[in-house]
Amino acid sequence: MVKDRFKKLEEYRRLAHLGGGLERIEKQHRKGKLTARERLNLLVDPGSFIELGDFILHRATGFGMDKFFALGDGVVTGLGEIDGRKVALYLQDFTVKGGSVGEMHAMKIARTIELAIKLGIPVIGINDSGGARIQEGIDSLKGYGEIFYRNVMASGVIPQIVAIMGPCAGGAVYSPALADFIIMTRKTSFMFITGPKVVKTAIGEEVTFDELGGAEVHASKSGVAHFIVDSEREGIELIKKLLSYLPSNNLEDPPYLDTGDDPNRTSSILDTIVPDDPIKPYDVKDVIETVLDKETFLEVQEHFARNAVVGFGRLNGHVVGVVANQPAIHAGVLDIDSSDKISRFVRFCDAFNIPVITFVDVPGFMPGTHQEHGGVIRHGAKIIYAYSEATVPKITVILRKAYGGAYIAMGSKHLGADVVLAWPTAEIAVMGPEGAIEIIYRRELAEAENPEELAKKFVEEYREKIANPYVASFRGYVDKVIIPHETRPFLAAVLDHLLSKREKPPRPPRKHGIPPV
Repeated sequence: MVKDRFKKLEEYRRLAHLGGGLERIEKQHRKGKLTARERLNLLVDPGSFIELGDFILHRATGFGMDKFFALGDGVVTGLGEIDGRKVALYLQDFTVKGGSVGEMHAMKIARTIELAIKLGIPVIGINDSGGARIQEGIDSLKGYGEIFYRNVMASGVIPQIVAIMGPCAGGAVYSPALADFIIMTRKTSFMFITGPKVVKTAIGEEVTFDELGGAEVHASKSGVAHFIVDSEREGIELIKKLLSYLPSNNLEDPPYLDTGDDPNRTSSILDTIVPDDPIKPYDVKDVIETVLDKETFLEVQEHFARNAVVGFGRLNGHVVGVVANQPAIHAGVLDIDSSDKISRFVRFCDAFNIPVITFVDVPGFMPGTHQEHGGVIRHGAKIIYAYSEATVPKITVILRKAYGGAYIAMGSKHLGADVVLAWPTAEIAVMGPEGAIEIIYRRELAEAENPEELAKKFVEEYREKIANPYVASFRGYVDKVIIPHETRPFLAAVLDHLLSKREKPPRPPRKHGIPPV
């Protein structure tokens, strides 16, 4: 009798691992996709996964659901380790009813996030679902609501990483959107509120799945996806890499790693990287990768709002968040999308104790009716809010242009930067010299016999008197002017001191601030 009971347990285990069955597993493979358990085995350290809720069943009885039996209800959940780090995981199984989310499926995910919060460990989800389980009606929607609530409760407490490795449609998209990072796979993943058929019916627009919500669209246009990969295996390796920069929770520091790169290493490349011509572009990533420990820079949202660069790296082994203007794209100007990109990244770094290093070369905010009517004022204010609110170590390096409100917004001393450095090429002013002299010397230029020569003289005079790093340095807004090749040693030394920073600003009592979202 006892052996029979053991056999029943083994049979249940076999059925749970089989998901939707061999035929559906083969169908998943034909689409170029792995199953939930195959993804799991690639993600976690061997032998570390503890599955929870593997025998859970749905409770629905209508529309034929009384005849449907699938242990685990289409999602694998549990605890495991990734490179020795404890994590909580949920992986939707498309072979079971298309990974559709019913009441019990949702309960498993919600409980996983809840447990991760209690344990102070990151939660990692792999989404592959057709959406709400229509047969379960309101119970399915309730389940989504409970997941969203846990996502919000986990926000800023534990890192949340979601990889989209299949469909993610309707209300399902809001759980990944509430997470910290979204990874999408080319060709096999998509996200949208309403599918192509509904779009055509509602507004007559014909659009494909990829055009509407494919990985390329969300990585480059909407900014929903933070990373895009060519395969699921690449996505899984990226999860591991991303996790290596993040602490397990908001009470811990990010993991230190000895990279073997000398913090006092200098590079003469930096001395000539900024062109003599102030309007000539250069790639700020060359600055970032030269200053940081070698081969440690992981760019976030690389294809979205490319006039700004954000990402994680290491400096003398310590994790840092990097924010930079990109002169190679639209001269590094700030606009609606780059403002959102920068502010969200700074707030993430602040929540998880990651120091922020800002490289500034910004001519201002993007002009024009499209930006103004789109709310560039409101979006630009998000950067100011994020830097002002952040209490982590903040170091700013002004490389070249730092004009007007954009200068203030980009981690200036006035928003609480701990240390501000500037290169001799820095131009800090209300606006560029050319624009400034047209206003200041309008009459003189209009009356001059040779206005071009006079303008050139006034520009040089303006640079000498105002648009340089020394005026700001005289007033204490720049702490030190350095030769570019000294940047890495200075940053490493300053960061070493700032790591002990503890800031509790004398702010009025409040429940929370209201950012200009």
